[in-house]
Amino acid sequence: MSWEAWFTLAVIAVAVVLLAREVTVPAAVVFGATVTLLVAGVLEPSEAFSGFSNPAPITVAALYVVARAIEKVGVLEPVISGVLGRSGGDRRALVRLTVPTAAASAVLNNTPIVAMLVPAVSRWAQRGRRSVSRFLMPVSFAAMLGGMVTVIGTSTNIIVSGLMESAGLEPIGFFEIGKIGLPIAIAGLLLIVGLAPYLVPIRRPARSDLDVDVREFVVDMRVVPGGPLDGAAVESGGLRHLAGVFLVQIERGDQVIAPVGPDERLTGGDRLRFVGKASDVVDLQAIRGLSAESDEHLAGFDMVRLTFFEAVIGASSPLVGRTLKEIGFRSRYQAAVVAIHRAGVRVEAKLGEVRLRVGDTLLLVSAPGFRSRWADRSDFLLVSRLSGATPVLSKKAPIAVLIGVGVVAAAGSGFVDILDASLVGAIATVVFGVLTPSEAANAVDLNVLVVIASAFGLGVAMESTGLATRLADGLIDTLHGTGPSLVLLGVVVCTVLMTSVITNNAASVLLFPIAVSAAQQVGADPRAFAIAMAVAASASFLTPIAYQTNTMVWGPGGYRFGDYLRLGIPLSVLTAAGIVVLTPMFWTM
Repeated sequence: MSWEAWFTLAVIAVAVVLLAREVTVPAAVVFGATVTLLVAGVLEPSEAFSGFSNPAPITVAALYVVARAIEKVGVLEPVISGVLGRSGGDRRALVRLTVPTAAASAVLNNTPIVAMLVPAVSRWAQRGRRSVSRFLMPVSFAAMLGGMVTVIGTSTNIIVSGLMESAGLEPIGFFEIGKIGLPIAIAGLLLIVGLAPYLVPIRRPARSDLDVDVREFVVDMRVVPGGPLDGAAVESGGLRHLAGVFLVQIERGDQVIAPVGPDERLTGGDRLRFVGKASDVVDLQAIRGLSAESDEHLAGFDMVRLTFFEAVIGASSPLVGRTLKEIGFRSRYQAAVVAIHRAGVRVEAKLGEVRLRVGDTLLLVSAPGFRSRWADRSDFLLVSRLSGATPVLSKKAPIAVLIGVGVVAAAGSGFVDILDASLVGAIATVVFGVLTPSEAANAVDLNVLVVIASAFGLGVAMESTGLATRLADGLIDTLHGTGPSLVLLGVVVCTVLMTSVITNNAASVLLFPIAVSAAQQVGADPRAFAIAMAVAASASFLTPIAYQTNTMVWGPGGYRFGDYLRLGIPLSVLTAAGIVVLTPMFWTM
């Protein structure tokens, strides 16, 4: 190989390691790798940034806006309530949950679907005394299976379609991927319903900490009349920067003061409510002028002014790798973290000193508006309120539904390009007032778009340096004399394994040139290998970090890292076998 090929291989290897170790956000890693190849002279500027002019990232951005509009108007809430409101056993409940989830995910972004289902399913499971862990993982997997049915089912399908167009192939038709994706999705749902009750373990979710004993997180103290704190301001009295606990409100007779400012003056007899870990109240107990308050009233903890939330940290969050103290979490988010759950276990440590990781679930308390402020930001992958009413159906719901149906119908008809249909739909959500311009802008995940656009440059480098051909040669040599079907199986297995450690968007771009080259060398239709790889990229069942919906349910379901393998391995095997069997039925092999 040339030095350019070796250099490209080294850069990609480093990028994969950084992505797998979650050193920083994926966008920074992939963009940095592309720029490195540009600076080294491996890529020309037009090649390095070819992805930014490709229709794929623009289409994904527009579909994010349409999906956000449908989520905002609450049109799926009545459906969710109707589905969950019925009685029945776990297997029947799985059918009612997974089938609609997969159907919706075929035409909508699966992230908001799962985001709405997590709190609804959790409340339903709690009311029925069921284990929510039996349902959240199947919901995530069903969303991924639904994404195999249409070209807009996942952003990965759109990316592969864009790559095919760049390689001189026809883009993927709206339902074309469903030729193999739909049978696999149906078989996958049957497998989930049949095996989940046996393979998915019963776990204790993060929110169960509140169900067990809210007093572990809420501590009340009384200001001693005539004591050192009587008449003192909150900050000068030393109550502003306590270790492990946070002053959230003051009760003064019938008056409730929340939030509490640093200059608020205390009065003898005030009841001060602190939120934090009971094991971290040493500083509180040592303060002169405070006396312990009876905790009998805590059984009826007032959640009107302050509300508990669970927030899941995703791969794109600026919180990853930093501590709550470094971030200045309380002042930045106007919220207090009372517990951190990681891999199904509550972290027992000084919370302010814990370095946060992808998938960590923060149990926090804040004002009721916390979710509306942060639900659409990259800081949290999921923000779920642990109390409060279900969102009411908006008057704009019919408009949002018509826009969504219009986009799907126009793109599915084949008479309108997917890019055109999605852009018109995104603009319509703003024109008709379903979303404000700022809401539409916030709906777009820029980190995902940068990953998509930057990764195109890596694909070009692999192809232009001959690296893709050499890697395809290695795959074929390994499977020497076995025929196109086993070579296809090799591509599928590589895709499934790579999407288990890095994002499926990045994996699909890196493996696309290898798949096309392998198909050409064994005399198969490159289109067959490309579409098969796109379906395989949706089979991210093996780990909680393999796909963002897996990460979203990790903490709320109380799962451990290895729990995903129990159901994920059978689904991955089913997907791989289905691809190898079905692909030759529709394309030349």
